[in-house]
Amino acid sequence: MRKRIIPILIGIFALAGIAYFWLKSAAPQTQSSSFESIASTPTAISSHAPEVLPLANSPLKASITAAGDYLVRQQLANGELAYQVNLQTNDRSSVPSYIRLMGGTSALYTVCRVAGDMIYCDAADRALEQYLPNLLTDPEHFKGTCLYTNGACPLGGATVTIDAIYKRWQATGTVLLNRHDLLADAVNSGYFIVSMRRPEGGFYHSFDPHFAGTVDPNYFDPTFNGEGVAALLQLYEMTGNDFWLEQAHEVNAFMVTLPVTEDSGHAYAFALFARTDTIGKEDLDYAKSTADLIIAGQIRSLNPANSSIATTTKIEALSAAAQAFAFADSDHEWLDREIKTFITFVQARQFPANDCNFDLTKDMLERYSGGLFNTCEDPSIRVDGIQHWVDGLTMYLEYQGMEK
Repeated sequence: MRKRIIPILIGIFALAGIAYFWLKSAAPQTQSSSFESIASTPTAISSHAPEVLPLANSPLKASITAAGDYLVRQQLANGELAYQVNLQTNDRSSVPSYIRLMGGTSALYTVCRVAGDMIYCDAADRALEQYLPNLLTDPEHFKGTCLYTNGACPLGGATVTIDAIYKRWQATGTVLLNRHDLLADAVNSGYFIVSMRRPEGGFYHSFDPHFAGTVDPNYFDPTFNGEGVAALLQLYEMTGNDFWLEQAHEVNAFMVTLPVTEDSGHAYAFALFARTDTIGKEDLDYAKSTADLIIAGQIRSLNPANSSIATTTKIEALSAAAQAFAFADSDHEWLDREIKTFITFVQARQFPANDCNFDLTKDMLERYSGGLFNTCEDPSIRVDGIQHWVDGLTMYLEYQGMEK
């Protein structure tokens, strides 16, 4: 009798174990909003196609395409983009910023979407493959993935990496590049951004990945906080994961308590909030204050001695603010004239147009047409000037498309 009971008991325990594990696997999983839990299960596949805003049919498209043509014409066979070149002396910068070069890659994807021509996406893919090896992952010393440039991992490296992948997703609808999962890179860059949050709000802006890995609490870039919020919202749009939206809201709640600046990244974040989620009165008031600050300095900004690169960021900020106001059914028409004024100023610097009366040679025209030179005293074409010009004009055409 005892010998019969033992097998029966064993069978009962086995069935109970099977039932337990089956019920555990079938039960719905509750999603935690903590960084530690979400970081162990990255979102690698976008579950939906991008929703892009329609573009107004405008002659400004030609300015965007010309900028893309400049980038493609200057691109090396290995994918490297021209960082900075003087159109009069042909001197080239030998110390490039990979943040700005990744930004130029992002701009090429936007040109691809505006022009509807894969030649720009193909060029951007070659550039992206050139710069992806600069992504650094070291789980023993820091979370996520950063863009290593000039001896450190700046926060802006992670934000511009996400932006490039987001703009590629918008242009092509895919996050795969030769079987490489770009969205996994974007998500891991997002983890790095979240890990750089300061306890009091905002972000640390630079990280030293050498040896033990430490943040630099004293390094500050005026654009990184806003770009960080925008990158988190781009991740939210690509993945549909509320974690990124929650992080963006938390950082933004801190940012709107700070003094107003001409932060085009933060203005872009407001446009993304309005389009993908909600935007509150406090945010709209802050966006209006940003626009007012830019417009108040317009006379000084349009001085011929001033930088065209700085002016392109004003176009970005005002166009993004206009989008945010339009999505929120708030007054926005007053911005249109101001944006056009800044665009006219920069158009005079898009080569071969020049407000400096340069003597143009055939060689200069062949090399640099479509490029955006900085000032008469500094006739250098820098890749971030092209990026901000393309982004600003595209956001403006999106805004005009919304109106029509």
